Amino acid sequence: MSLRVGLIGYGTAGAVFHAPLITATPGLTLRSVVTSRAVPDGVRRLDRPDQLWEDHDLIVVASPNRTHVPLATEAVEAGLPVVVDKPFAPTVAEARALTDLAAERGVPLTVFQNRRWDGDFLTVKDLVRSGALGQVHRFESHFDRWRPTPRQGWRELPGREEAGGVLFDLGAHLIDQALQLFGSVRSVYAEVNKQRDGVRVDDDFFLALRHENGVLSHLASSTLAAQPGPRFRVLGSASAYTKYGLDVQEAALKAGEGPGTPGWGEEPEEAWGLLGVAGETTPVPTKSGAYQYFYTAMVSALRDGGPVPVAPESAVAALEIIETALSRAEGW
Repeated sequence: MSLRVGLIGYGTAGAVFHAPLITATPGLTLRSVVTSRAVPDGVRRLDRPDQLWEDHDLIVVASPNRTHVPLATEAVEAGLPVVVDKPFAPTVAEARALTDLAAERGVPLTVFQNRRWDGDFLTVKDLVRSGALGQVHRFESHFDRWRPTPRQGWRELPGREEAGGVLFDLGAHLIDQALQLFGSVRSVYAEVNKQRDGVRVDDDFFLALRHENGVLSHLASSTLAAQPGPRFRVLGSASAYTKYGLDVQEAALKAGEGPGTPGWGEEPEEAWGLLGVAGETTPVPTKSGAYQYFYTAMVSALRDGGPVPVAPESAVAALEIIETALSRAEGW
């Protein structure tokens, strides 16, 4: 029997990411969505989150960031497993409190860090672990956009409780990926900026993380990048890897495709990254992206007692870096 899923929120996160991935996952059925918008045929539209606390087996919180902790807390108190979209929480204290509550109640809790299954990141992970780069000394990760005119919406609202801005949005992914590759950090340098006219939250950041193992991660994102830089550049003692362009899964989801579509997660050869030294580089096939793994692993966690796909403690660790960055950046 399929696990009945209740989804809170049907904006970009809910409609583009969660709903299609839930629908494509064997063992899950999208039963209800809490939203004021139209929902797919066969799915119930509900007005209030508390209507989900009965007749559901899994709750997915994909509503505005300020509501993540309150709604997830209610679900945990109702004894229901929860997926929380990133960012996990506006503050480390709130994230820890929610994590502790779930542990005390014995309720599975996880965070939707889907970019752990970007094809280019999976490729970097393989190259690092295989030794193809030698000893990695610097990891560069950029996620740039060209949005000279700020969009309206809750992500542009000021106030720490809103968890708005690009550091909470894309920084949560870049930091998580760096921690997955190289582990905990011992120092953080941060530049956090507002570059576009009229913005009230950060739209540009640069972080330098020194990991405990000595690797230096340079992480950056800008919404005012007319010419984006490399998505990844990884420098090692034997070689380097440079990769341009973004993982293909988000664009595919927006186009109405999903896991099971022919060619899902596959990147064209012309977009492959290059491995080697200057003048002697070789294209490296990008591994297929696999966002579907998140919910497949969640089904296993709920049915078989396996681990949740993303431990909430790892999301807390990323939030600690975001808090440190904001506390040290000039003007924040």
